Amino acid sequence: MTTHFYPLNNIIQDYAWGSHDALNILFNIANPENKPQAEIWMGAHPNGCSKVTVDGKETLLSDFIATDMAKMLGADTAKQFGELPYLFKVLSAEKALSVQVHPSKAQAEEGFAKEEAAGIPLSAGFRNYKDPNHKPELVYALTSYTAMNGFRDYSEILDLFRQLNIAELSDLISALEANQNEAGLSAFFEAMLSLDGEAKATCLEQLIAFADANKEDAFCALLLDLSTQYPGDIGLFSPLILNTITLVPGEAMFLDACTPHAYIKGTGLEIMANSDNVLRAGLTPKHMDVPELTACTRCVPMAKDTIRLQPNTEGTAQHYPIPVPDFKFSVYTGTENQALTTDSAEILIAIDAPLTVAHSNGENVTLEKGQSVFIPAYVGDYSVSCSGAFARAYN
Repeated sequence: MTTHFYPLNNIIQDYAWGSHDALNILFNIANPENKPQAEIWMGAHPNGCSKVTVDGKETLLSDFIATDMAKMLGADTAKQFGELPYLFKVLSAEKALSVQVHPSKAQAEEGFAKEEAAGIPLSAGFRNYKDPNHKPELVYALTSYTAMNGFRDYSEILDLFRQLNIAELSDLISALEANQNEAGLSAFFEAMLSLDGEAKATCLEQLIAFADANKEDAFCALLLDLSTQYPGDIGLFSPLILNTITLVPGEAMFLDACTPHAYIKGTGLEIMANSDNVLRAGLTPKHMDVPELTACTRCVPMAKDTIRLQPNTEGTAQHYPIPVPDFKFSVYTGTENQALTTDSAEILIAIDAPLTVAHSNGENVTLEKGQSVFIPAYVGDYSVSCSGAFARAYN
């Protein structure tokens, strides 16, 4: 009999910025070695591929998909992408991740080809492009989730920097004031990231002094917190340039190509295109290529009231609008034998209550919260029951 549901055995990445207890609190996942548990990877990415049990034998999800890609992914997805086109994660940040920009598809293809032609090893610390793909992302908050996303309005940036009153930055601020457009913001962004030596040290010293003098203010408290994590890092100016936002559980936002962003603290679900391309813009000890970063950054303000994604509600489901074909994302709440149909490969995760998936042939699997299942495209029709919430990744 054909199997329809494949529970996933997932990798937990122990990056240094991860939380030590969030996954235990949310999902009862043990952490006997008290390591930072930063990300649960659900998917077929080579740097952390999930495993499934097939005919009694554990195998990599990527190998299982490769046995019949059209059958597993759907013919259209197999033809367009040639792989599972998304990576699904639980991300749990205790400390801030780097400020970063992901290139567009065209930029990634061009940059990857250039670095390949130059013979730069994929493992090189100064390499910018790890693959020829874009990396749009969606994050869905499971806890309070603080992040930065997109440029502030010109007037906000100018007001915040004027409050600092740093003499060394007066020329940059005047230039932005006179050029409140994409070119002006790009020049300002690149100049700030390029500060070096004594000028950089002086500016950061005055930033922290200002924050310390106003530490009762939540924004200044955030600056001080980031300064303890990344002392001397030019990315400490990022909250003055980028929108800061705190999502409450159940809220989501999209992070588009060419848009600077950073995750600061919290646990959420994250789904992205299957790529590892990151151009860094601060809050990191890693390589920063400022000219390449700036060339890949769309320096246009993002209105704060557009950051939170408004889902389309359909019965028990909330479908989040995604402007790329690589993935779709939905959250369902309070389902009882609800019929679903798939023509692509899906991954479901139980968020806060057991989830049962069932097929008309009698096969069923029950997941505890925090557990996930792979459902191949060939399954077609199936049903779901969950007294709480579960998330669905597909394309």
